[in-house]
Amino acid sequence: MSTFVLVHGAWSGGWKWRFVAPILRRAGHEAFTPTLTGVGERAHLARPDIDLDVHVQDVVGLLEMEDLRDVVLLGHSYGGMVVTGVAERAAERIRRLIYLDAFVPENGRCALEYVVPERAAGFRTQGERDGFVDPPPMSVWGVVKPEHVAFARQRETRHPYRTFTQRVRRVNSSAAALPKTFIYCSSPATGTFDQFASKYRGDPKWGFHELKTGHDAMILVPEELAAILLKAAQE
Repeated sequence: MSTFVLVHGAWSGGWKWRFVAPILRRAGHEAFTPTLTGVGERAHLARPDIDLDVHVQDVVGLLEMEDLRDVVLLGHSYGGMVVTGVAERAAERIRRLIYLDAFVPENGRCALEYVVPERAAGFRTQGERDGFVDPPPMSVWGVVKPEHVAFARQRETRHPYRTFTQRVRRVNSSAAALPKTFIYCSSPATGTFDQFASKYRGDPKWGFHELKTGHDAMILVPEELAAILLKAAQE
């Protein structure tokens, strides 16, 4: 049995894993789907001073309160920033890190530095105005079918801007040594996460998988994604 902790990306919540988590559980595994502070069903806690540290603490707190160990920790999209920070603080509880079409930040860098320039400029304009960023069009993430749009649109929330601008620290050698997997969602590609796919596709130290689907694979192809997660957990 594996213990999965699935961390969503920006503008989302634990709801994003509604179609994947049950598949993992039916296969005999545990699956936790925390919602980060200020979004999803925790949107009532939103405030402009929420930063990356707050979201890292959300997940570290889950690991500690549930006493989770030997965890397969996955970050989707912005969630890659979060799980990187969690590994710095709780590497001893983690078996493998999985980056699902996600940021894999270098030490001292923030998420906004990796975003395609025109999109980053829009985030910056909004964030500097009132501390939050509105969700981009769902078509950016490959979410275009009416049933998928209906599911996601009513649940998306604004996202705290400071989470995009706080720089991550990567100094823990135990975190650096953890096994890692990158899952690339290539059709349509977002323009932001392709850089990480190019970097890790041929790296023998990384597991690598490609899904020919959009960024929000957990909505678009949950069965295919779950199959890859089950495989990656054993790599």
